[in-house]
Amino acid sequence: MPGPADKASKTSQPDVRILIIDDDEATQNAMRHVLDSEGWKFKIQPLASETLNELAAEQWSLLLVNVALSGLSGPLFATLRDLSQATAVEEGKRRVRVLFLVPELLAQHAQGWLEHERLPYVIKPVNLHDFLDKVSDLLVENQSIERPIRQVRTDFRAERRAKDRRKSPDRRATPMFAARDDYSYSDEEIAEFESQEKEQSKRRYKPPTDLGVPKDRQ
Repeated sequence: MPGPADKASKTSQPDVRILIIDDDEATQNAMRHVLDSEGWKFKIQPLASETLNELAAEQWSLLLVNVALSGLSGPLFATLRDLSQATAVEEGKRRVRVLFLVPELLAQHAQGWLEHERLPYVIKPVNLHDFLDKVSDLLVENQSIERPIRQVRTDFRAERRAKDRRKSPDRRATPMFAARDDYSYSDEEIAEFESQEKEQSKRRYKPPTDLGVPKDRQ
């Protein structure tokens, strides 16, 4: 269940729409759990071939794209790269941001190329908080949300601790002694997310025969 901090982060947000291009069921379930807890609208599209149709049909805030599906060359990747590198907001219009999802078994093959192109990515299985930080930074970049999630939650916890001190001056209200409900996600929720992500890492992705990475980077 989302905590009070989640409610605080949703109240001032514009409509957030996220498209997930990934055919891995474990990843789909993990992303569904996290994004739904933030109150964001999202859609899962397991077919990379439908990405351009999805972009034409709806205004998305963010794309989460598995590079095992998109590859690192060809028309689809070129479009995703151009979207990622374009100005986030121009003449008051918000443009979609792109975050690439890199399966661990493809990291050595793809990571250097994505960094060379200065494209944002996360390696799967992902760390929950790192993933949310990158997602929220991209949403702030195109003004889909006003402040990074970590800032909203930090402000919320500070306000809560201040209220607790007024109620009980002797309470050791420091980050080290923060109450369990100060956190947006419980240990169980974090464990569930990470276990779902680890399931997909056990599978043996067979790298596509051509991801488009230059030979000197393979």
